[in-house]
Amino acid sequence: MRAWRTYIVGSQLLAYQLNRELQDEHGLTLADYEILVRLSEQPEQRMRMSQLAGEVASSKSRLSHQITRMERAGLVTRVDCPSDGRGVFAQLTESGITRLKTAAPAHLDGVRSHLVDLLTPAEHTALATIFAKVQDHLAGR
Repeated sequence: MRAWRTYIVGSQLLAYQLNRELQDEHGLTLADYEILVRLSEQPEQRMRMSQLAGEVASSKSRLSHQITRMERAGLVTRVDCPSDGRGVFAQLTESGITRLKTAAPAHLDGVRSHLVDLLTPAEHTALATIFAKVQDHLAGR
């Protein structure tokens, strides 16, 4: 029970802190940032909406609302899939690229100072192993 409760509170506090720092300094939520990162890593900086939802552990409906908000901010745009009339891509805009490049150093500093620097190399390995198991289990692998 102690492990579960400390995980719940600790992970919520970490997400809250990282989210607050991104919002205060760059006008992005942690969820926005994760979408920008995922898109930046793709060829042509775009991804099918359904795939993106899975990558960021979001429902398709929630992601659609978030992408709409990010479109209004000029960070992403929706593009029809040329090979599938029903498919839609989310694509990073130049403004989204710029915002990501501006926010990344501060966000990485936050991750480092609020998590990475607090752990030993053995704890990093244990953390990665634990959450790979959880992710694989929940993804049905």
